[in-house]
Amino acid sequence: MNLPFDMPDVPLLQVKGLPYSHLTSGKVREIYDLGDALLMIATDRVSAFDVVMEQGLAGKGILLTQISLGWFENSSTITQHHLVKDHNERLAILSAQFPFLKDRSMIVKKLNPLPIEAVVRGYLAGSGWKQYQETGRLFEYELPHNLRESDQLPQPLFTPTTKAANGHDMPIDCKDAAKLIGKDCFDKVHKISLELYQLGAARAKTADILLADTKFEFGTDDDGELYLIDEILTPDSSRYWPLSEYEPGRAQASYDKQFVRDYLEGLDWDKSPPPPPLPDMVLKGTLERYVEAYRRLSVSG
Repeated sequence: MNLPFDMPDVPLLQVKGLPYSHLTSGKVREIYDLGDALLMIATDRVSAFDVVMEQGLAGKGILLTQISLGWFENSSTITQHHLVKDHNERLAILSAQFPFLKDRSMIVKKLNPLPIEAVVRGYLAGSGWKQYQETGRLFEYELPHNLRESDQLPQPLFTPTTKAANGHDMPIDCKDAAKLIGKDCFDKVHKISLELYQLGAARAKTADILLADTKFEFGTDDDGELYLIDEILTPDSSRYWPLSEYEPGRAQASYDKQFVRDYLEGLDWDKSPPPPPLPDMVLKGTLERYVEAYRRLSVSG
Protein backbone atom coordinates (compact mmCIF):
# COMPACT_ATOMS: atom_id res chain seq x y z
CA MET A 1 0.00 0.00 0.00
CA ASN A 2 1.18 3.50 -0.79
CA LEU A 3 0.99 5.41 2.47
CA PRO A 4 -0.07 9.09 2.43
CA PHE A 5 3.13 10.05 4.23
CA ASP A 6 6.82 9.23 3.94
CA MET A 7 8.27 6.50 6.11
CA PRO A 8 11.90 7.00 7.23
CA ASP A 9 14.66 4.53 6.47
CA VAL A 10 16.21 4.89 9.94
CA PRO A 11 14.20 4.78 13.20
CA LEU A 12 14.06 7.97 15.26
CA LEU A 13 15.14 6.86 18.74
CA GLN A 14 16.24 10.17 20.25
CA VAL A 15 15.06 13.74 19.64
CA LYS A 16 17.82 16.34 19.34
CA GLY A 17 18.20 19.93 18.23
CA LEU A 18 14.91 21.48 19.34
CA PRO A 19 15.11 24.95 20.97
CA TYR A 20 12.30 24.19 23.41
CA SER A 21 12.37 23.10 27.03
CA HIS A 22 12.25 19.33 27.32
CA LEU A 23 9.71 18.25 29.93
CA THR A 24 9.65 14.47 30.00
CA SER A 25 10.42 11.24 28.18
CA GLY A 26 8.08 8.28 28.02
CA LYS A 27 8.75 4.84 26.60
CA VAL A 28 7.79 6.15 23.17
CA ARG A 29 7.02 9.88 23.41
CA GLU A 30 9.03 13.03 24.11
CA ILE A 31 7.25 16.11 25.48
CA TYR A 32 8.45 19.70 24.96
CA ASP A 33 7.10 23.01 26.26
CA LEU A 34 6.00 25.45 23.54
CA GLY A 35 4.87 28.06 26.07
CA ASP A 36 1.12 28.05 25.55
CA ALA A 37 1.00 24.38 24.52
CA LEU A 38 2.96 21.14 24.52
CA LEU A 39 4.73 19.40 21.66
CA MET A 40 4.25 15.64 21.81
CA ILE A 41 6.60 13.64 19.58
CA ALA A 42 6.15 9.92 18.95
CA THR A 43 9.56 8.32 18.43
CA ASP A 44 10.14 4.93 16.83
CA ARG A 45 11.14 3.30 20.10
CA VAL A 46 9.71 -0.11 20.98
CA SER A 47 9.10 -1.29 24.53
CA ALA A 48 8.15 -4.70 25.88
CA PHE A 49 7.59 -5.69 29.50
CA ASP A 50 8.29 -2.05 30.43
CA VAL A 51 11.79 -2.23 28.93
CA VAL A 52 12.73 -0.08 25.92
CA MET A 53 14.46 -2.13 23.22
CA GLU A 54 17.77 -1.00 21.76
CA GLN A 55 16.39 -1.09 18.22
CA GLY A 56 13.36 0.74 16.92
CA LEU A 57 10.84 0.44 14.09
CA ALA A 58 11.38 3.11 11.45
CA GLY A 59 8.11 5.01 11.08
CA LYS A 60 6.24 3.43 14.00
CA GLY A 61 5.78 6.83 15.66
CA ILE A 62 4.31 8.23 12.46
CA LEU A 63 1.83 5.37 12.16
CA LEU A 64 0.74 5.76 15.80
CA THR A 65 0.30 9.51 15.44
CA GLN A 66 -1.71 9.27 12.23
CA ILE A 67 -3.99 6.59 13.69
CA SER A 68 -4.56 8.75 16.78
CA LEU A 69 -5.30 11.87 14.74
CA GLY A 70 -7.94 9.99 12.76
CA TRP A 71 -9.61 8.68 15.89
CA PHE A 72 -9.47 12.07 17.65
CA GLU A 73 -11.38 13.54 14.73
CA ASN A 74 -13.94 10.75 14.70
CA SER A 75 -14.49 10.81 18.47
CA SER A 76 -15.28 14.51 18.69
CA THR A 77 -19.00 13.81 19.02
CA ILE A 78 -18.27 11.85 22.23
CA THR A 79 -15.63 13.94 23.98
CA GLN A 80 -13.27 16.88 23.57
CA HIS A 81 -9.59 16.10 23.10
CA HIS A 82 -6.23 17.66 23.77
CA LEU A 83 -5.32 18.96 20.29
CA VAL A 84 -5.09 22.75 20.06
CA LYS A 85 -7.62 24.42 17.75
CA ASP A 86 -5.06 25.56 15.17
CA HIS A 87 -3.19 22.27 15.36
CA ASN A 88 -2.61 21.65 11.65
CA GLU A 89 -1.46 25.18 10.89
CA ARG A 90 0.95 25.31 13.83
CA LEU A 91 2.32 21.87 13.13
CA ALA A 92 2.94 22.76 9.47
CA ILE A 93 5.00 25.78 10.51
CA LEU A 94 6.94 23.75 13.05
CA SER A 95 7.57 20.89 10.61
CA ALA A 96 8.92 23.33 8.03
CA GLN A 97 11.58 24.33 10.57
CA PHE A 98 12.22 20.79 11.83
CA PRO A 99 11.25 18.28 9.11
CA PHE A 100 11.72 15.21 11.32
CA LEU A 101 8.66 16.34 13.34
CA LYS A 102 6.37 15.98 10.32
CA ASP A 103 3.59 13.40 10.70
CA ARG A 104 4.85 12.12 14.08
CA SER A 105 3.96 15.09 16.28
CA MET A 106 0.94 16.66 17.98
CA ILE A 107 0.55 20.12 19.51
CA VAL A 108 -1.68 19.75 22.55
CA LYS A 109 -3.22 21.74 25.37
CA LYS A 110 -1.53 21.92 28.76
CA LEU A 111 -3.69 19.71 30.95
CA ASN A 112 -3.49 17.84 34.25
CA PRO A 113 -3.41 14.09 33.55
CA LEU A 114 -5.66 11.94 35.72
CA PRO A 115 -3.78 9.37 37.85
CA ILE A 116 -5.64 6.41 36.32
CA GLU A 117 -5.72 4.70 32.94
CA ALA A 118 -9.19 3.95 31.61
CA VAL A 119 -9.12 0.36 30.36
CA VAL A 120 -12.09 -1.20 28.57
CA ARG A 121 -12.17 -4.92 27.84
CA GLY A 122 -14.52 -6.57 25.37
CA TYR A 123 -12.80 -9.98 25.26
CA LEU A 124 -11.07 -12.22 27.78
CA ALA A 125 -7.36 -11.87 27.05
CA GLY A 126 -4.01 -10.91 28.52
CA SER A 127 -3.92 -10.18 32.24
CA GLY A 128 -7.72 -10.45 32.32
CA TRP A 129 -7.57 -14.06 31.12
CA LYS A 130 -4.88 -14.89 33.69
CA GLN A 131 -6.99 -13.36 36.45
CA TYR A 132 -10.08 -15.27 35.33
CA GLN A 133 -8.16 -18.56 35.37
CA GLU A 134 -7.07 -17.90 38.95
CA THR A 135 -10.29 -16.50 40.41
CA GLY A 136 -13.16 -17.01 37.97
CA ARG A 137 -13.59 -13.23 37.92
CA LEU A 138 -12.37 -10.35 35.78
CA PHE A 139 -10.90 -8.21 38.54
CA GLU A 140 -13.99 -6.95 40.45
CA TYR A 141 -16.53 -8.43 38.03
CA GLU A 142 -18.28 -11.79 38.28
CA LEU A 143 -18.20 -13.68 34.98
CA PRO A 144 -19.95 -16.77 33.64
CA HIS A 145 -18.21 -20.08 34.27
CA ASN A 146 -16.32 -22.03 31.60
CA LEU A 147 -15.28 -19.05 29.48
CA ARG A 148 -12.37 -19.71 27.13
CA GLU A 149 -9.35 -17.60 26.36
CA SER A 150 -10.31 -14.84 23.89
CA ASP A 151 -14.06 -15.32 24.44
CA GLN A 152 -16.18 -12.20 24.02
CA LEU A 153 -17.44 -10.86 27.34
CA PRO A 154 -21.21 -10.54 27.89
CA GLN A 155 -20.65 -6.78 27.71
CA PRO A 156 -17.59 -4.48 27.61
CA LEU A 157 -16.21 -3.90 31.11
CA PHE A 158 -14.36 -0.91 32.55
CA THR A 159 -11.26 -2.08 34.44
CA PRO A 160 -9.16 0.96 35.39
CA THR A 161 -5.54 0.81 36.48
CA THR A 162 -3.23 3.05 38.41
CA LYS A 163 -0.79 5.01 36.26
CA ALA A 164 2.73 4.21 37.40
CA ALA A 165 5.58 6.58 36.54
CA ASN A 166 7.87 3.57 36.74
CA GLY A 167 7.09 -0.11 36.72
CA HIS A 168 3.74 -1.74 36.06
CA ASP A 169 0.28 -0.18 36.18
CA MET A 170 -1.87 -2.02 38.70
CA PRO A 171 -5.61 -2.84 38.52
CA ILE A 172 -7.85 -0.74 40.76
CA ASP A 173 -11.52 -1.22 41.61
CA CYS A 174 -13.97 1.32 40.24
CA LYS A 175 -14.85 2.40 43.78
CA ASP A 176 -11.21 3.17 44.58
CA ALA A 177 -10.73 4.91 41.22
CA ALA A 178 -13.74 7.13 42.01
CA LYS A 179 -12.19 8.05 45.35
CA LEU A 180 -8.93 8.88 43.60
CA ILE A 181 -10.33 11.26 40.97
CA GLY A 182 -13.75 12.17 42.42
CA LYS A 183 -17.07 10.48 41.67
CA ASP A 184 -18.34 13.02 39.13
CA CYS A 185 -15.10 12.85 37.16
CA PHE A 186 -15.04 9.05 37.40
CA ASP A 187 -18.60 8.76 36.12
CA LYS A 188 -17.71 10.87 33.08
CA VAL A 189 -14.53 8.88 32.38
CA HIS A 190 -16.43 5.61 32.76
CA LYS A 191 -19.22 6.66 30.38
CA ILE A 192 -16.94 8.22 27.76
CA SER A 193 -14.54 5.26 27.81
CA LEU A 194 -17.30 2.73 27.13
CA GLU A 195 -18.67 4.92 24.31
CA LEU A 196 -15.21 5.28 22.77
CA TYR A 197 -14.69 1.53 22.95
CA GLN A 198 -18.00 0.92 21.20
CA LEU A 199 -17.06 3.46 18.52
CA GLY A 200 -13.68 1.84 18.00
CA ALA A 201 -15.05 -1.71 18.02
CA ALA A 202 -17.80 -0.91 15.50
CA ARG A 203 -15.50 0.94 13.10
CA ALA A 204 -12.74 -1.67 13.39
CA LYS A 205 -15.17 -4.48 12.64
CA THR A 206 -15.95 -2.93 9.26
CA ALA A 207 -12.24 -3.37 8.50
CA ASP A 208 -12.22 -7.06 9.52
CA ILE A 209 -10.67 -6.32 12.92
CA LEU A 210 -11.81 -7.06 16.47
CA LEU A 211 -10.97 -4.53 19.17
CA ALA A 212 -10.36 -6.86 22.11
CA ASP A 213 -9.44 -4.18 24.64
CA THR A 214 -7.98 -0.71 24.83
CA LYS A 215 -6.92 2.00 27.24
CA PHE A 216 -7.63 5.71 27.27
CA GLU A 217 -6.06 8.55 29.19
CA PHE A 218 -7.77 11.73 30.32
CA GLY A 219 -6.74 15.09 31.73
CA THR A 220 -8.46 18.18 33.07
CA ASP A 221 -7.89 21.88 32.57
CA ASP A 222 -7.76 24.41 35.40
CA ASP A 223 -11.57 24.65 35.32
CA GLY A 224 -11.98 20.90 35.75
CA GLU A 225 -13.08 20.31 32.14
CA LEU A 226 -12.32 16.75 31.00
CA TYR A 227 -10.28 16.00 27.86
CA LEU A 228 -9.13 12.86 26.09
CA ILE A 229 -5.31 12.94 25.91
CA ASP A 230 -2.22 11.02 24.78
CA GLU A 231 -3.10 8.47 22.08
CA ILE A 232 -6.34 6.75 21.15
CA LEU A 233 -7.12 3.32 19.71
CA THR A 234 -3.61 2.67 18.39
CA PRO A 235 -1.96 -0.76 18.28
CA ASP A 236 0.20 0.39 21.21
CA SER A 237 -2.80 1.20 23.42
CA SER A 238 -5.15 -1.49 22.11
CA ARG A 239 -5.35 -5.20 21.41
CA TYR A 240 -6.51 -5.62 17.81
CA TRP A 241 -7.19 -9.07 16.33
CA PRO A 242 -7.85 -10.11 12.69
CA LEU A 243 -11.56 -10.93 12.61
CA SER A 244 -11.16 -13.54 9.87
CA GLU A 245 -8.68 -15.48 12.06
CA TYR A 246 -10.59 -15.16 15.34
CA GLU A 247 -10.98 -18.47 17.15
CA PRO A 248 -11.84 -18.52 20.88
CA GLY A 249 -9.98 -20.99 23.04
CA ARG A 250 -6.47 -19.78 22.24
CA ALA A 251 -4.36 -16.65 22.03
CA GLN A 252 -4.98 -14.59 18.89
CA ALA A 253 -2.65 -13.02 16.37
CA SER A 254 -2.58 -9.27 16.90
CA TYR A 255 -1.70 -6.02 15.14
CA ASP A 256 0.80 -4.80 17.71
CA LYS A 257 4.12 -5.54 19.38
CA GLN A 258 2.90 -8.95 20.59
CA PHE A 259 5.20 -10.34 17.90
CA VAL A 260 8.09 -8.82 19.88
CA ARG A 261 6.76 -10.10 23.20
CA ASP A 262 6.32 -13.62 21.85
CA TYR A 263 9.92 -13.67 20.62
CA LEU A 264 11.24 -12.38 23.95
CA GLU A 265 9.16 -14.90 25.92
CA GLY A 266 11.07 -17.66 24.14
CA LEU A 267 14.43 -16.34 25.38
CA ASP A 268 16.22 -16.83 28.66
CA TRP A 269 15.73 -13.17 29.65
CA ASP A 270 14.58 -11.92 33.04
CA LYS A 271 12.70 -8.92 31.54
CA SER A 272 15.05 -6.37 33.08
CA PRO A 273 17.54 -4.08 31.27
CA PRO A 274 19.55 -4.48 29.19
CA PRO A 275 17.21 -6.08 26.65
CA PRO A 276 18.39 -8.69 24.16
CA PRO A 277 18.79 -7.57 20.53
CA LEU A 278 15.85 -8.14 18.21
CA PRO A 279 16.57 -9.96 14.93
CA ASP A 280 15.66 -8.30 11.64
CA MET A 281 12.88 -10.83 11.08
CA VAL A 282 11.12 -9.76 14.30
CA LEU A 283 11.58 -6.05 13.56
CA LYS A 284 10.30 -6.41 10.00
CA GLY A 285 7.34 -8.57 11.03
CA THR A 286 6.33 -6.16 13.79
CA LEU A 287 6.49 -3.09 11.55
CA GLU A 288 4.40 -4.90 8.94
CA ARG A 289 1.72 -5.41 11.58
CA TYR A 290 1.67 -1.69 12.43
CA VAL A 291 1.42 -0.77 8.76
CA GLU A 292 -1.41 -3.25 8.27
CA ALA A 293 -3.22 -1.83 11.31
CA TYR A 294 -2.93 1.67 9.88
CA ARG A 295 -4.10 0.50 6.46
CA ARG A 296 -7.15 -1.29 7.81
CA LEU A 297 -8.12 1.32 10.38
CA SER A 298 -7.80 4.17 7.90
CA VAL A 299 -9.97 2.25 5.43
CA SER A 300 -12.57 1.79 8.18
CA GLY A 301 -12.85 5.56 8.46
